[in-house]
Parts: sequence; structure tokens; C-alpha cells
Amino acid sequence: MNKETYVPDTNTTLNQYPSTWPDNGPIDLHTHDLPHNGSVIEWWYQNCHVTSRCGKRFSLFASFFRVTTKKEKQTGNSIYTHSVIWSLSDIDDKKYYPSSLVDPNTPTEILEIITNDEKNNKHNTNNKSFRNALRAVYEKGNVPLPDVLLKQAARIGTDSLSLEYDDIIFKKEEQGNYHLQLNNTSAELTCNLRFVPLVNAVRHGNNGFVKGIRNEEMFYYFIPQCKVNGDIRIGNEVYEVEGNGWYDHEFSKPADETTELEFKQDTAWNWIALQLDNGYQISGYDLFDNTRNGDHAGGAMILIDPNGNSVGTEQYTFAATHYWTSSKTFITYPVSWLLEIPGQHVSFAITADFPEQEFITILSMPAFWEGSIHATGSFMGVTTCGLGYVERSGFNGKENIETFLKAVGKATQQAVESILPMYPTDAQFHRLVNSPVGVDFFSTAEKEAYVSSVVKPIREIVDRSKKAWRSYVFLACIDAVGGNSQPFMDWLAVPEFIHTGSLIVDDVQDRSDTRRGGSALHLLYGEPLAINAGNICYFIGELYMRHPQLPERTRLTVYEQFFEMMRAAHVGQALDISGLHQLMPDAVSKGDCSILEKRIYTIHRLKTATPACSLAKLGGLIGGGQPEEIDALGSFFEAIGIAYQIMDDVLNLQGYDNNLKDKGEDITAGKITMPVAKAMGLLSPAQREYVWQTIQTMPVNRTVIESVIRLLQNCGAIDACRQEAEELVEMAWRKIDMVLPDSFFKIRLRAFSRYALKKE
Repeated sequence: MNKETYVPDTNTTLNQYPSTWPDNGPIDLHTHDLPHNGSVIEWWYQNCHVTSRCGKRFSLFASFFRVTTKKEKQTGNSIYTHSVIWSLSDIDDKKYYPSSLVDPNTPTEILEIITNDEKNNKHNTNNKSFRNALRAVYEKGNVPLPDVLLKQAARIGTDSLSLEYDDIIFKKEEQGNYHLQLNNTSAELTCNLRFVPLVNAVRHGNNGFVKGIRNEEMFYYFIPQCKVNGDIRIGNEVYEVEGNGWYDHEFSKPADETTELEFKQDTAWNWIALQLDNGYQISGYDLFDNTRNGDHAGGAMILIDPNGNSVGTEQYTFAATHYWTSSKTFITYPVSWLLEIPGQHVSFAITADFPEQEFITILSMPAFWEGSIHATGSFMGVTTCGLGYVERSGFNGKENIETFLKAVGKATQQAVESILPMYPTDAQFHRLVNSPVGVDFFSTAEKEAYVSSVVKPIREIVDRSKKAWRSYVFLACIDAVGGNSQPFMDWLAVPEFIHTGSLIVDDVQDRSDTRRGGSALHLLYGEPLAINAGNICYFIGELYMRHPQLPERTRLTVYEQFFEMMRAAHVGQALDISGLHQLMPDAVSKGDCSILEKRIYTIHRLKTATPACSLAKLGGLIGGGQPEEIDALGSFFEAIGIAYQIMDDVLNLQGYDNNLKDKGEDITAGKITMPVAKAMGLLSPAQREYVWQTIQTMPVNRTVIESVIRLLQNCGAIDACRQEAEELVEMAWRKIDMVLPDSFFKIRLRAFSRYALKKE
């Protein structure tokens, strides 16, 4: 079954809800708005669509949570944690302002969960890098930005609905209206809104009853028509607004006597709240079971008329039609849908007001999408439109560094295809060769020759890449300093083209046979075409540097950094080609590897580390980072570049995943790598002489190659390389840790550094 489309089983039966929950009569809001002690999870939710007097449009949502984490041993009373998430969508300027406050006890609670899971072997070993990076933040007593800890414990009313989470407040007034006060200090944003209910509360699901995948029971009601008025302040601008609002309240009971929450994302869901211009509203949800490969686990769609009367159905389709990928998390979300309710003759095309409405938070790791949408279609045969909200959450809870980098690779591939398609249009062709459109001096045959001699050779190697970590460096550093990487998503192709060009040329110079699990390009196309294709790769990225969001001063710095990077990389390649053989006789005779190691470090720094450092600095610059932040990011990725290359030398001896290269290929090529250099200071004179003489013969016999690898392993040279690579990265990380605040993006950088070391 397509996860985005569901036609439910009409024979589905649901258990009766507990006697302590509301009966079939009207919802008594004086009672049921109040917190329900004994609930495992309870939340109050509001959204609205408002317009200012000058016609500026806004939408916002806010969710207040109260969660039972455990019970006191002596009294048996529930212990609650509290959090609130909210966001304002500026529809006209297409800006999203998310804000999240979590309980002060969150670091302690999650550390306890992580420790217990590890003790009981319940943790995901594939996610070790992320988990350890998070643990380091929690051990400081912090949570990663954009989440922020509540400054004090939440204050919850018992006689009337009153939720006070620092300066975020939701209260019920004596006359039955609701007051919502929101504040986002970092964005200089405040909202003061009043929700006036226009209809009675409506039950969701099966007369208010919803059953979760772990048999937990939830009661769910909502008020779909509220008049909203108040003011919104952004910076120094204050907007008096009015419009329509929505209010939800849900509270759940556990499946058994246990009330402890394990913070596991076993359930994923799609949810919609839609207000139509004909006075009707629609609300619906789909649940999916993450413990069973995302199988559908129920759903319902409720239709409410202008008087508040409702009818529910399980016969509907809520299907995604278009998608968008976030540059911050590389999660792909639907941004348009088809909603059909055949029994009510309802059919709507639903579209996000703008795609970039992703909410990053530890409450739904790594993120969810909740955004303002608009709908157009037909209702009972009459053309109708409306506004609403869609939420999509829980579909990416099993992410690890491997799946994340695969997602980066997929997005990088799409960026490559957009600039260098296999069959370019005339406009794309003219852009690539800098030929003005309308001045067509290329024949059809010449265009075909361009594809066969340039596009296909480059794409042959680019398309084999699955984990484009160099591409991620640039975007990650934009976000790490507080910038927005989304407008620069296509720049993912720039590092990939540069790296691909260097690989193609490097393989010709080294006479390599394989590259990325296939034959080297020069073996497929010949050396002349391979060299030309490799060189062209260095210049394709320049097309992105004409980005309209780059100020001229920044653009100049980008060009300078780019050419400095290319010069350094070519110097490193020249030193690598000239080889280290002239230094070996002295190292063999004296057992002194210091000069040899220093030269190898220079090559690694110029060839691999300088490009990574430059990309990091460019990201920090474009993201608006402070000089000390940009410098720290550059140093960190320079260290990763060197460490990565040292580990590449190690893996060349011990073998790569998926046979990307032949084991011991460097020995066959007669190369002097870091493990060989370190071994010169650890082996006996006879062993040093044997290794050196064998490497000079460029052996292909597996037994001979293995004998050299065994000596390097037994003398400790390989382990010494691993240790040195780790120390390089750890020293650079300490600088990052001091200048950058703990954030989601900083955690990603930390996890990535462990991956680069092949440590986790």
C-alpha cells in the first residue's frame, strides 16, 4: 500500500473508550479543557490564518505538551515534562519562524533513557554517531538549538485552563474565549491573539476515540471555527490582525498499567485541518506503524458544516503529489496533496503556501513538517477553496549517518542533473558552453558530440557517487553559523564536480584501474577525453557563483577562495606525482620517518584538506558567521580532510566496503603512504629494506602484497595512523565546541567527524 494513499477497511472495529472519558453527549469544555491527570500524553493545539489591515497574511500554529515520563516510587504520582512548539508563517514573504521550549529536566530524562537503552541493548547501533553527539550535549545540561530549555517549571492551572510555559501562555477566559500569547526573542517576534469559538466542540475519530499502534487510547476533540483577532509584532513592525482559528485538545491513556514513556517514534502520521470558504471544515489523519515497516494503522476524516454538525468517514484518499527536500535535514516532504472524500463529493488539490516550513526539534527527531496550505477544488459539485494546516511527522525516526549521507548523495545527484543533464535542452546547452541563446553556431552533430565526449564521461563517474560528504560540508557550515542553506541547495553539485574532476585526472596519472566500484574513466573513454572531462569539471561550478543572493563583496571572496583552493590542490597533486621515493633511502637506512611524514602531511593538506577547509569557510561566510566561527569551521574540516586521507591510506591496506578499490592498491602502484612512512620508524632495518624493495617492484601477487600489509599491521604503523587521525579531529573539535553554540547542525558536524574517522 502506498503510504500516502489509504482506503480503510470498512469492517474495522474499535474498542469502547473508558468510562472515565466523555460519553456520547456534547463535550463539556469547562471540564475537559483542564489537564487530565493520568494521561500519558496530553496536548493543546491552536492554528489560525489572519490578515493585517494592510493586507499582509500570516498563519501560525502552537502546541502545548504535557507528558508523563514516570511515577514517583513513594507516592505513585505521575511526573510530567512540559514543552511547547510554535511557528509563524509569513505567507507573503515566505518566511517561517519556528520556536521550541522544552522541559528543564529534558537533558536528565533523555540521558537516563539513553543509558537504560544501552544497558538493555535496546539502542540502535547504526545510530551511534548521532547518539554519542547528542549525549555530549545532554551531559552539559543543554539541549541542541533550535530547542531551548524552559527557564522555570511550567505552571498548569487546575481550576481553569491556564498553561504558562515561561512567557508562552494559553488561557481560557471567563466568557469562554481563549487567549494565546507567544514570544520568540531571537526572532524579535511576539503574538497576542484571542480565539472566540463559533461552534461547539467536535469529536474526532470514532466519536472521539482514537486507538494508537501500541493499543494506547486517546480522546480527541476540536473546535474548527473560531474568530481570531489580536496583533503580531516582527521587529519594530506591529500588525493588527483578524481571521479564522482552530483549537484541538487530545489526551491519551496507556495501553496497560505502565505509564512510562520511552521517547520512541513508533507512530508516524499525516494530519490536516482545512477551513473552506463555504463555511465547512475538514479534519483528518492517517496513522502509520513504524514497528511494522510503516504499515497503515488507521485514520479518519471528519466533515463539519457551518452549524458545527459533523459526519465522519474512513473512506477517503489523502495522497501526496509533489515533494520538496530540506537542505537542513535532507528529509523529503510532500508539499502538495490530493484529498478526496467520495461519499461527500469532495475533491481538493492542496498546496503548501511555501515549502520551507520544516520544524527541527528533539521532540520529533530530527524534524517534522507543519505548514500553512491552501486548497482549491469542488465541494458537492461547487468550486470551493480554503486555508488550512498539514502536519507530517515520525517518518524519519530511524535515520543514521549512513542513511543521512545517502540522502545527501541523492540530493547532490539531483543538483548535478539540473546543471549537467544527460540530454541538455538548448537553453541548458548554451549556458554550459557560454553561448548566447539565439547565436547558434553549433550544429546538431556538434551538440551530440558534446554530450558523448563531455556529459557522458563526467556523469559516468559522478553518477557512481552515493555519499557526497564534501557537498554536505558547504551547506552544513551555512546552517551551523545561523544562516539558511536552502537557497544554495544546488551548490551541492559544486564540490562533487571539483572532486570528480580530480579523481578522473588522478586515475590517469596513477594508472588506476578502478574508481567508485567501476572501471576508471580513461579505460572507458581513453586518456585524452578523460583528462579533458576532468578539467571541465573544475569550471562547471562557476555557474553557481552568479547566485542572486550573493552580495558582490561576498561573491568576490567566493571567487578568491575558489581559485586559492584550486591552486593548492594542484600543488598537492604535483607533489604527489613527483613521489616520495627520493626520501625513502634515507628513511630506510636511518629509521627516521619525520621528513617523510611531514611531506605526506603537506600533500594531504593541499589535496584533500584545503578543499574541505575552503568549502567550510565559504559556507560560514555565506551563512553570516563571525570570523572566529569561520576560522574554527575551516580548521575543523581541514583536520577532517587530513584525517580522512590518512584513514583512506589505512583502508587501502585493510579493504574498503563494497570493493570500491582493490585491497593494497597503493602497494601495487608503488605509493608511499602514511602507514608506510610510520613503519620506517618502527620496523627493524631488514624489515624496512624488505618493504621498500617490495614497493619498488609494484607487486601484483596477492601473497607478496599481504606480506607487506602484515608487517605494517604488526609493527603498529596502522594503529598509529588511526590514533593520529583521531587526535587531529579531536583537537579541532575542541575549538568548534568553544565558539559554536550547541545546535542540531553542530551535532551533525560532530557525528560526521566520527564517520570520517570510520570510528562509529
